[in-house]
Order: sequence, then structure tokens, then C-alpha cells
Amino acid sequence: MPERHRYATPLVGLAGGWLASLASWPLPWMIGALLAVILVRCLTPWQLQEIPHGRKAGQWVVGIGIGLHFTPALMEQVLAHLGPILLGAVVTTASSIVGVWLMLRSGEDRATAFFASMPGGSGEMVNLGARNGAQLGPVAAAQSLRVLAVVLCVPALFKLALGAGSPASHPLAVQWGVLALLFPLGALLALGWQYLRQPNPWLFGPLLLAATVGVAFDPHTRLPDGASQVGQWLIGSGLGCHFTRQFFRKAPLFLARTLLGTGLTMALAALAAGLLYLVTGLDLRSLTLGMMPGGIAEMSLTAETLGLSVPLVTAMQVMRLFLVLFLAEPVYRRWIKTIR
Repeated sequence: MPERHRYATPLVGLAGGWLASLASWPLPWMIGALLAVILVRCLTPWQLQEIPHGRKAGQWVVGIGIGLHFTPALMEQVLAHLGPILLGAVVTTASSIVGVWLMLRSGEDRATAFFASMPGGSGEMVNLGARNGAQLGPVAAAQSLRVLAVVLCVPALFKLALGAGSPASHPLAVQWGVLALLFPLGALLALGWQYLRQPNPWLFGPLLLAATVGVAFDPHTRLPDGASQVGQWLIGSGLGCHFTRQFFRKAPLFLARTLLGTGLTMALAALAAGLLYLVTGLDLRSLTLGMMPGGIAEMSLTAETLGLSVPLVTAMQVMRLFLVLFLAEPVYRRWIKTIR
């Protein structure tokens, strides 16, 4: 596909987001853009390509927006319940054993089954799988399909159960001076995080900066109207470029078991969230969303849209991701030694 044609990708995503917003879909600018790009790539010869740095730009905007939800009061609540939050992240990670078992049943080798089932980022799990002899194609396919399934199902289920959400009764003003500092500093931090080869730098860098400023100074600001939707549109358009007709045709039994494993993991996470709610009294909806095996940006944006606790959801998602990144490889190697 000619280089210049990749700039058609955000236009297709824009059309999909606009149609989804007219239909009142949850996270319309992300899910609509995602589905529009997937449909064009799968149903036509037009293989849209991701616009250079488009997804990074979307993560940059969304990361700042998520971080601005952190305030001293909300951070105190998160820290006061750090134990249950950690437990929830452990449960979500441990529930992936269901996916491992299903993968082994479908004939995958242990390394591929393990790293394809871990609820971590696709790039990070592919890298860990490569170091441990996994088949990289199935690992990448399973990770991509898991994120797609969670992004498509969870916001819709939550909106069906909760309605349109509860917008803030006293919306914050836009402090342009604060944002003028946060955005360039967030980009610098993202570049540094990227240079150090850390996961998800364009989300984590800006998010960490905005959350730190929010907790330390409580600037009482938000993103301007439409900024979050722009970030969603760029992320959704970029995610859609990872799927092709061949992706969905290849090894249908493998893909079906991946979807089944994802569904069972989500059900276990919801059950564990209910138990945590009984112990802590924290918001059940936020706990459930925080334990879903999806992406940090997508789940935090869902919390924002529905008026739930964004810091709680974000903290649980971040903790789960870091648990997977730091423990997946040692646990796998211990498992291999045990069965030898």
C-alpha cells in the first residue's frame, strides 16, 4: 500500500467514530474507529496502515486526561486499600491459568500457551515469549484478540448495566496554563521512558506526570472538550490496523479457545471483585472494571465515561500489568523446572 494512503486510516476511523457516536455506543470514538478500520481491512482489498505515531499521540492525550483524575483525596483512598487492590491484581493475573489450560488442550506448547494467556501488553508478552521459546505468531494473535474482545464487550456490558453514567455535577474549568506545561513535559517523560525500553511509554509517562501533579498540587483542571475523544479516535484507528482477514481465518479453534479463555477470565475477575467489595466496601463497579483483563487506557476511559473511580480502576490495571511484566517469566521458568 502506498505510503501516502496510510493517512486514510484516521479518516476511516473518524467516520466510524462519528457513526458510533450517533448510535450512542460506549466509548464511540475508540470502538467505532476500531471496528471501521477492521471492517475495511477485512472486507476490502484496502489494507489500511497505522498513521505514523498516531497511536502514541492518542495515548499521550489520554494519559494526561487519566492522570488529571488523581487528587489527594482519591489517592488517599487508593493507598488506604492498597492491600485489596494488590490482591485483585494477583487474582486477575492468576485467573489466566484458565487460558493456559485451554491453550495446552489445543496442542500449543507450554511457552506459547503461557505467554499467550498472560494479561499483559502484546509487545511485552511477545518479547518474553521470544526469550523462552514460544511461537510468536500465536502469542501476538492471542494478545490482540484478548484486547479486542475486552474493548468491545466490557464497555457495552457496563453501559447496558449502568446506563450513560453520572457526569460530574460541578465540572472543572480548563486551566490552559497547567495543560501547557503538562503536555510538553509529558512528551519528554514518554521519550525518556521509551529510551529506557519501558512498557507503554506514551501512556505511562504522561499519566505518571499528570497524576503526580494532581496529587501534589491538585490543580483542579481537566482536558478541553473533545480532547479525550481525539485520543480515543487515534488509539482505536491504530488498534484496528493489527487485524486482517487472514488473522480471523487462521486457526479458528485457537482463536475460539482464546475467546473462551478471555470470557472465563472476565467472569472470574467479576466474581473476585464481588468478594473484594464485601471485604472493603469499595465501589463494586470500579472494582470489577479494574480487574478486567483489558488495556489500561480502555478500562480507565470506560470508568471516566461512566462516572466511576478512575484512580481506583487505573491503579488496579497498572498494578496487574506490572505484576505480569515482573512475575511472568520467573513463574514460567519455575513451572518448567517443576514439571521436568
